[in-house]
Amino acid sequence: MDERGIEYIDCGCNGESVDYTVIASETCAHITSGECERGLLFCGTGIGISIAANKTPGIRAACCSDYYSAKYTSMHNDANVLCVGGRVISSGLACELVDVFLDTANEGGRHQRRVDMLTELDKKKQ
Repeated sequence: MDERGIEYIDCGCNGESVDYTVIASETCAHITSGECERGLLFCGTGIGISIAANKTPGIRAACCSDYYSAKYTSMHNDANVLCVGGRVISSGLACELVDVFLDTANEGGRHQRRVDMLTELDKKKQ
């Protein structure tokens, strides 16, 4: 993020052992408040933190470990959080996934109907 000149809020653990639910909740709060547009979450597999993130209404978090999934979750699902497993993929691939996730815009169109349906599911949670 620093190399790309992208401003961000670091909600990370700074090397300390923490509960991923706390990190996910704090990150998602920055998104749902409008302070941030997107979030990046990391844990061992990416799965636990994605489950935690998806408990927040308005969050569409996707756990990705390949380029295609990271690109299309942004393009088709309008995901606003990318979750990555630090013990599953290399740091180089993680950087590629972050880049494609951030650089790919949602294309709307036929996919917007499904994103709207996800939004309706969020309303049922509240």
